Amino acid sequence: MIPTRSRPDYLTVTLASVATQAKLAGAEVLVINDGGDAVTAGIAQRYGARVIALPPPGGANAARNAGIDAARGDLIVLIDDDVLAPSGWLQAMLAGVSRAPDRDVFGGPIRARLEGGGPRSCGREPAPITTLDLGPADRDVKLVWSANMAIRRPALERVGRFDETIRIRGDEEDWEQRYIAQGGRVRYVSDAGLDHRRAAADATVRRLARAAYAQGRAARRYDLHKGTVPPLAAELRTLLGCAWHVLRRRCANGIVLGAHAAGRLREALAEPPR
Repeated sequence: MIPTRSRPDYLTVTLASVATQAKLAGAEVLVINDGGDAVTAGIAQRYGARVIALPPPGGANAARNAGIDAARGDLIVLIDDDVLAPSGWLQAMLAGVSRAPDRDVFGGPIRARLEGGGPRSCGREPAPITTLDLGPADRDVKLVWSANMAIRRPALERVGRFDETIRIRGDEEDWEQRYIAQGGRVRYVSDAGLDHRRAAADATVRRLARAAYAQGRAARRYDLHKGTVPPLAAELRTLLGCAWHVLRRRCANGIVLGAHAAGRLREALAEPPR
């Protein structure tokens, strides 16, 4: 199941990497077209995917809910529209699910793939896009991410739908936390890894920083939703620390981290007094 909104070039790479794997596994591929544009629908159909259209865009969680409603299988495998799944990825995920019949939620490694090299990094901070590396062995973990995630349908029926009011940050985490609160356990499948891509045009400091700023604002809103929001002074300290890091290390990646911190600070300043 692949939620997407108006990113045909990314979706083409993703579908090219998973369509054959799905066919070999006897799995259907669903593309949830958030916004319902014709180009996206045409690409999905070219790769044999079933298209679920959401003409008014509703966000990733609305797309996930629509996909779950439409899916025919007991196991729902979620990926993002900007991944590249190497040969054997789906087989490894399904094998990991089979090895843990008493678990309902699974996830695999997510590797950063910044085409064109991405911004200069001093190596002291993670890649400026979502990644996950929890070691070389299968084990229970706190959380996994929806770019590479599988859920058995009974868990979805127990826990309920994804919260469509949560956007960008915390969307899948909110559902996982509700699952865990009911006694569920999350399983990491170490050999079911895939790549999280940014094309060269989107791997520049400017593009990554713009995305990080929006993600920072969303992350602050999700912290407020959870009741774990840090004080304004802490947000300011983080931003100043990022600025110092950029100057001291000459690290362009720090600019992206600083944009995330700036987004958090901007959202904090917009909040009503508590």
